[in-house]
Amino acid sequence: MAGGGVNRKISARAQTRKAKQNTSFNLPSGLFTKVLLVLSVGALAWAFQAIQPPPPKICGSPDGPPVTVSRIKLRDGRHLAYRERGVARDAAKYRIVEVHGFDSCRLDTINLSPELAERLGIYIVSFDRPGYGESDPNPKKTVKSMALDIEELADQLRLGSKFYVIGFSMGGQVLWSCLKYIPHRLAGVTLIAPVINYWWSGLPTNLTNEAYLLQLPQDQWALRVSHYAPWLTYWWNTQKWFPGSSVIANSLENFSSEDIELLMKSPMRNLAHLRQQGEYESLHRDMIIGFGSWEFSPVELDNPFPNNEGSVHLWHGDEDRLVPVTLQRHIAQQLPWIQYHELPGAGHMFPLADVMSDNIVKALVVGD
Repeated sequence: MAGGGVNRKISARAQTRKAKQNTSFNLPSGLFTKVLLVLSVGALAWAFQAIQPPPPKICGSPDGPPVTVSRIKLRDGRHLAYRERGVARDAAKYRIVEVHGFDSCRLDTINLSPELAERLGIYIVSFDRPGYGESDPNPKKTVKSMALDIEELADQLRLGSKFYVIGFSMGGQVLWSCLKYIPHRLAGVTLIAPVINYWWSGLPTNLTNEAYLLQLPQDQWALRVSHYAPWLTYWWNTQKWFPGSSVIANSLENFSSEDIELLMKSPMRNLAHLRQQGEYESLHRDMIIGFGSWEFSPVELDNPFPNNEGSVHLWHGDEDRLVPVTLQRHIAQQLPWIQYHELPGAGHMFPLADVMSDNIVKALVVGD
């Protein structure tokens, strides 16, 4: 009996301790929920802040870089910076608007010889696309707005009812929008190694998958983010956990041996000038628009020159590591009105080769 009493006392104490333990665990449950909620809100606020790009440093603003070149003011109040070359605008026989590529500016242009420009009467104007160099960013930028910017630039510079356009790489991609939205203003078009959007309709899935997998893994991810989660593009390319776009990082892995040789001979680019207004409004917005969802597909375009009053040329190197040639061939096959020039052994930077720019321009304006 005595042992039983002791056992009952021990059992009672154990139950009392359990009750106290349970009570001490349950007491802060409401507080725990509140703390968890606060931490969750804090984490979401941090995440939201992390994915927000900083405001651009607009040229000419109190905190922005100075304006040092000629600019026009567009109807919406933005400015486009431009550079003129060749013969005088009013005396020119052929007037060309040149569109630069990704991470470039008005200074990165084709190397047209002064002799050819003088002999044929060629005038060229290149401009900083929105957000690059000294052109104002366009937070409302679309595929169509780029064509309208080019048209307005041509009108303000009095280039006439029709003018030629040449675009390289991402600038070549922009020219598809010119063919779609302002074909009536074009005298001729040259696309040089134009970037391809893997999500354009009308491209065979087997070809796009094959070409997509030729990209570096980090670029595959960067393009996926630009297309499927554009609001993460800034964060993805600036965070340190995973590698972002290798193109933004200027990786030499994207270039063929010929490309590297040509780049070594070319003048060094001023990356600080290209990106001085902020990488989001230049590089990242370029990716969002270029690899986003388009309202049309280039393979569905109609011939802008049904009566042969002009011509469209597409130049591409079969060793291009940035833009796989297989998709370019398919587009050229689907659009038989394009004059397709494929260069054996050439990479992405073939326009830098000697006399190549002269050959490209002559083919456009006089058909040589």
